[in-house]
Amino acid sequence: MRSVYANVANVAGGREEIVLLFGLNQAWHAGQKEVKVQLSDRIVMSPFAAKRLAMLLNNVLADYENKFGKLDIGIQRPDGTSVQ
Repeated sequence: MRSVYANVANVAGGREEIVLLFGLNQAWHAGQKEVKVQLSDRIVMSPFAAKRLAMLLNNVLADYENKFGKLDIGIQRPDGTSVQ
């Protein structure tokens, strides 16, 4: 089994499949106007498998935040509050 590191992810999907795209942005700066991402890996799965993955990720992240505190991912809602 190989391991890869990704600091960028995207998801697309249709009726029959969900596609997860992973890549690397090596120059992540706050004032950066243009983001260049090198996509390196694609995972295609059924919507059922994707739903199970989403549930697992939610559980793992909830455990993480219980141990280490809330994660602020730097996204603001229209009302100005942070998405956590």
